[in-house]
Amino acid sequence: MKFTVAIDGPAAAGKGTIARAVADHFGFAHLDTGLLYRATGRKVLAGMDPVEAAESLTPDDLRAPDLRSAEVAAAASRVAAIPELRAALVDFQRRFARREGGAVLDGRDTGTVICPEAEAKLYVTASDEVRARRRYDELRASGAETTLDEVLADLRARDARDAGRDVAPMRPAADALLLDTTDLSIDAAVAEAVAHITKRIGQGRD
Repeated sequence: MKFTVAIDGPAAAGKGTIARAVADHFGFAHLDTGLLYRATGRKVLAGMDPVEAAESLTPDDLRAPDLRSAEVAAAASRVAAIPELRAALVDFQRRFARREGGAVLDGRDTGTVICPEAEAKLYVTASDEVRARRRYDELRASGAETTLDEVLADLRARDARDAGRDVAPMRPAADALLLDTTDLSIDAAVAEAVAHITKRIGQGRD
């Protein structure tokens, strides 16, 4: 069976956690598309040309320990606005999406640009303050030195870049389920996502 789930949304809204849980529930493969851009941004920080960095990615690059750092996240947002770089990564993502056995991809333009014909789409969001607190707690747990105000400012700056870029801006697909996790537990959010996808699978069999 080929079935694509596209999950988009801003940073720290919970889309990655939901995507992994959904993939586990249905036995689908999972791809965090943001890691492609983070790994590319990390190479650019090391001095590589952005497009060359994208074209040279290996599976090991996606396992680098510092991909979740604020510096790499900011670099990922900057390189993601480069049309030639995005084009270099699109084919990989589309092939993954149509693999046999089902696939879940999470990112920022998955349902609008990468997989506009995905069978199920979700847009996961939350308030700026809640997202900043989540990301701040993650960073502090990993030993990073930062403040809540700095994290909030970084998130808002990244949202503005991602939503305002000319190429593949971050926005909900017209047919995506909007899932606001501001006041939802992770279990409740996953349950809503699973229910939506189960319905879409059933509709595909009608």
